[in-house]
Amino acid sequence: MLQKKMWTAGLLSLTILATAACGNSASSGDLAGAATGADSAQGAGEKTKITFYSYNLATASQKDGTQKLIDEFEAANPDIDVEGIPVPSPDINAKVQADIAAGSSPDIAQLTFDGLDYFANNFGVKPLEDIVPADELAETFEGFSPNGLKLGQLDGKTYGLPFTFSTPVLFYNAKLFEEAGLDPEQPPATWAEVKEYAAKIAEATDASGVHIGGSIGNDWIVQALIGSNGGKVLSDDRTTLHFNSPEAIGAVEMWQDITTSGAGSKLNDGEVMEAFSQGQVGMLLFTSALQSAFLSAAEAGGWELKAAAMPSFDNKPTTPVNSGSALFILSDDEAKQQAAWKFLKFVTSERGYTIITSEIGYLPLRPSIVEDEEYLKGWVEENPLIKPNLEQLDRLAPWVSYPGANWYQIETILLEAVQKSIQSSDDVTTIMKEAQTRAQSLMP
Repeated sequence: MLQKKMWTAGLLSLTILATAACGNSASSGDLAGAATGADSAQGAGEKTKITFYSYNLATASQKDGTQKLIDEFEAANPDIDVEGIPVPSPDINAKVQADIAAGSSPDIAQLTFDGLDYFANNFGVKPLEDIVPADELAETFEGFSPNGLKLGQLDGKTYGLPFTFSTPVLFYNAKLFEEAGLDPEQPPATWAEVKEYAAKIAEATDASGVHIGGSIGNDWIVQALIGSNGGKVLSDDRTTLHFNSPEAIGAVEMWQDITTSGAGSKLNDGEVMEAFSQGQVGMLLFTSALQSAFLSAAEAGGWELKAAAMPSFDNKPTTPVNSGSALFILSDDEAKQQAAWKFLKFVTSERGYTIITSEIGYLPLRPSIVEDEEYLKGWVEENPLIKPNLEQLDRLAPWVSYPGANWYQIETILLEAVQKSIQSSDDVTTIMKEAQTRAQSLMP
């Protein structure tokens, strides 16, 4: 009984971490009303108080690092008081929406990229270009990952400043590689090699060969796979979905083949995180934010964790898609807007990203700090598993947000089609065409 309780607790902890890593979104329907305006600016000599809704604050392993960002900002800005309000990631969209309707909008909200279009058009988000002088904005953006910065932009304006961020990484168990006669220093580079390696692990050990995460919760890994096979989920003019394209179908067929062949695990994402931690899965493609938790599990279990970049479809270039969040300014009050902007600048500064990477577990979107002794150079040398993740920033493709009020339902239809495909041997083309028809009918 004790062992079962410990397993359940470990599974819950890892599941919460993975959910926070990609910011599991809740459905956002039509707003019941609009904000009635924020509190007026504080009187002269008084502190400006701003509220900050954060799902990282609601995650045990990320709470302390996020609070440290707040504390250091307040110490450097004694005239600003940041009230950090923890909101679990599945609830944060609905919480923000309800508070906007009630006229009590937060001043800053941490929201995921897949809802960008909806937030920009329905949450009263303030584009940074509308509240920050152009020269100051340009100075702040200097040194920021260009691909990373694009993630919060829509129609030429920056609605969200990228904050906590990860990409899909192939974690693997070096001990299981050796037991299967594989070289741990030569991880698979293509999905064909993944299947080959996984089959050998499954045959030579009691472990499952591989698990591809991301079929539940959010579609960022699904988008990364489709993009890496040369496809896209949405047309450039944002009017037509491409769930039934040959490239999308081919990506899902690869996934189905690995699973149905016996090389891949049929566990769900929550189960596989615990199984991988216990040394029962050879390879796992999932969010890089799990690295710290897996390192601890490997040390406790007596095996070595290694990591590689996302595998490719033969010679096609990979297009890793990010998970994670941006910070959005929602306040209508000018003083609060400026205080919020100062906070955004700090938490995405060199110092801010040093804390985010080393103490919360996400990528630094200011790449130069990984070579700077003052910031992350020493930490990266001690944590080399982050390097494949850093290298993927150069090939990063934005997490596409679907337009309109039905954006989350569209995302869910795609995920359900993937789940149906990989859990059966049914015809993927038929499944994806049916998903395309259903989802396109929900487009604005």
